[in-house]
Amino acid sequence: MSSSIPRSAAVAAVVSAALAAGLVSGASASADEASATAATAAASVRIHDIQGTTRVSPLVGKQVTGVTGVVTAVRTYGSRGFWIQDPQADDNPATSEGIFVFTSSAPTVAVGDAVSVDGTVTEYVPGGLNSGNQSLTQISKPAVTVVSQGNQVPAPVTIWAGSVPDAYTPEGDPAAGGSINGFALAPEKYALDYYESLEGTNVRIGSSRVVGATDPYHELWVTVKPFENDNRRGGTVYGSYDSQNTGRLQIQQLAPVAQQPFPKANVGDWLVGSTEGPLDFNQYGGYTLVANTLGRHVDFGLKREVTQKQHKNELAVATYNVENLDPTDPQEKFDALAKAVVENLASPDIVALEEIQDDNGAKNDGTVTAGETLKKFTAAIVAAGGPAYDWRSVDPENNKDGGEPGGNIRQVFLFNPARVSFVDRPGGDATTATAVTGTKGDAHLTVSPGRIDPANAAWESSRKPLAGEFRFRGRTVIVVANHFGSKGGDESIVSHHQPPARSSETKRLLQAQAVNAFVKDVVALDKQADVLVLGDINDFEFSGTTKALTDGGVLYPAVKSLPVSERYSYVYQGNSQVLDQILTSPGVHHFAYDSVHVNAEFADQNSDHDPQVLRFRP
Repeated sequence: MSSSIPRSAAVAAVVSAALAAGLVSGASASADEASATAATAAASVRIHDIQGTTRVSPLVGKQVTGVTGVVTAVRTYGSRGFWIQDPQADDNPATSEGIFVFTSSAPTVAVGDAVSVDGTVTEYVPGGLNSGNQSLTQISKPAVTVVSQGNQVPAPVTIWAGSVPDAYTPEGDPAAGGSINGFALAPEKYALDYYESLEGTNVRIGSSRVVGATDPYHELWVTVKPFENDNRRGGTVYGSYDSQNTGRLQIQQLAPVAQQPFPKANVGDWLVGSTEGPLDFNQYGGYTLVANTLGRHVDFGLKREVTQKQHKNELAVATYNVENLDPTDPQEKFDALAKAVVENLASPDIVALEEIQDDNGAKNDGTVTAGETLKKFTAAIVAAGGPAYDWRSVDPENNKDGGEPGGNIRQVFLFNPARVSFVDRPGGDATTATAVTGTKGDAHLTVSPGRIDPANAAWESSRKPLAGEFRFRGRTVIVVANHFGSKGGDESIVSHHQPPARSSETKRLLQAQAVNAFVKDVVALDKQADVLVLGDINDFEFSGTTKALTDGGVLYPAVKSLPVSERYSYVYQGNSQVLDQILTSPGVHHFAYDSVHVNAEFADQNSDHDPQVLRFRP
């Protein structure tokens, strides 16, 4: 039986078509170079010859014929095709014996078929050339002949703690723009090289702990290194740019979920037994085990945390990203978020909310008010047994603050008027800046609530900081609620550029400098002022953004008061990491800090962020 997909008559035409389809021949080479290399055909090569000893195939752009292997897995949805593997491996650990054959349409082969494939060697870059992602070596435009059926699938290579190096990756070649593509793979030395040496190969992992909960796309993350930067709740903590946690692997199920339900797993759960399938590379997770067989899900019983209730003399201040909340959301979302505020956060005196949308959500009709959103949310809090919160905010200009078009997200202060009062100083609007005024030892805001430096280019298409002045037990407390620019556009940690480009940091650095300058103005008037800077900072406690916020010693990242294993508010690709923060001025002498884990580790999420809360005595 042979495939009905013919080979192209002209190799140059194949290369051009591949480029147009996003199947890039030579991620590090130009189209002209790829066309030139395509002029020579490579006949009867083995899979390890195609994979070679670097990330980019030495045969990229060339026609190959008679490539033999046994089909190990078939994908009938998404990027359709199948994996084949040569049962007779060479003796070079750097060369993979498996490869993906991209068919575009539904494959006509079955697992166990021995096949011979003709086609073009291409390098597909998931996410496109500008993503910085590594490429996936594959055979495209194939003509397939089934030689025999019912063959034994090559035994999987076992990935385990001892097989994955602790070092993540070499530093990229400066002469190649920081790329590692040209380096010979060293699978015994670097984790990324080890995984690359198994690209397309049938692999297995044994019983493994879940470190990233099941997402809406039926994926989860596990670690094959159970003791690597682990914490008591089962996650792996991302503590520095050099601590990437090499044991993490994304798991996808090969069979459609309709045929075989995917486990709904939380962080700390286990997949017990063997998980097997080809090792793929994709845009959203990098190296991914596409599971033919999946280990048995065992529920670890992770519970949502509950913070300590504040003492009557303590002020409790929290920050919570409620993920695009608007009145069109189901009542269940409002109720769940409200329950978290009341039960898990113990009804803080002040709650800074991020991602409150306007009164009709993503409908892009010029509406910017959010009163209906906040009425619905505060009513849900009362219904959950919480206080009757009042609120203050500043409506943004339409579509000027980023986020979902039409949604007009903004920061909002909720406060319990039975415990704390808000100092209203009129004049604040979307374009009017608040400033610091007063006498020595007595700092105040000119407008409250007000926005910090809204005309600064740092806030273009981004949320402007919201400053508010509060009074608690006769003491002034200034709170600045933030939602810094997202990490969109950054290269992933599996980029072929090492270290990866983090272009979004430029804007956050400028934003941090603007907030830092504002706090310096407060502290210059009152060294003992109680100032809290909080919110979705969208950056780590060790980042340049946080260093800019703390410049001059005017702020301290309170999350650093926690053990390293507890420093996280978000889980991304199996790394538990800090995005949400509360920073304190020197006047906040003693405090208790808690990152309250109620969302990020769970498959059922009311937001993808965990709230943070700080208690202190002004």
